[in-house]
Amino acid sequence: MKGSILAMNKTGIVYVAFFALTVAVSLSSCRDKRSTGLEYARNMYDPIAYNPDQPNKNFANGQTAQTPPPNTDPVGFVKYEYANTKEGYEAAGKNLVNPLPLTEQNLLQGKHYFTVFCAPCHGDKGDGKGHLVQIEKFTGVPAYHGDAASSRGGMMKDLTAGKIYHTIMYGLNNMGSHASQLSPKERWEVVMYVQKLQKIQ
Repeated sequence: MKGSILAMNKTGIVYVAFFALTVAVSLSSCRDKRSTGLEYARNMYDPIAYNPDQPNKNFANGQTAQTPPPNTDPVGFVKYEYANTKEGYEAAGKNLVNPLPLTEQNLLQGKHYFTVFCAPCHGDKGDGKGHLVQIEKFTGVPAYHGDAASSRGGMMKDLTAGKIYHTIMYGLNNMGSHASQLSPKERWEVVMYVQKLQKIQ
């Protein structure tokens, strides 16, 4: 009997303590509407470095983000000298040559990227009958082989490596640019695979 009374008192004390804590937390949270409450490890989310749009007294113009010096390129940047024009397309067709060796590994990589980025429209076999064409989302997608004509003149099966690369770089008609999705090496691997598809009879 005495033990059960003590157990009830302990339970009551726990409930009262929990209720008092809840009331204290509720009242303290109502005190200041602008307060963010307790902050843990403030230096974890206050950066030591300047933000790009933050004023910076270390530079004469007061800006953190500075214009790069003339004639400099970001690390890993590969310049593409041909403009997105008919003349640039023709020049790329005459002057650009695939720098990658024709190996099984490069062809496999090209096939992989072609399947991911090109096959939905151009089809797995390069016949212009990809999934998006079959559900009538896009029309007029050319095949890489057979008698398909390029919208820029000539036959698709005769496109040079430079013309294919230029088209991947800038896009054409309904096809958007793939320059942001594929690195220069990956583009050349796709070109290599497309040239293999051009030979299908």
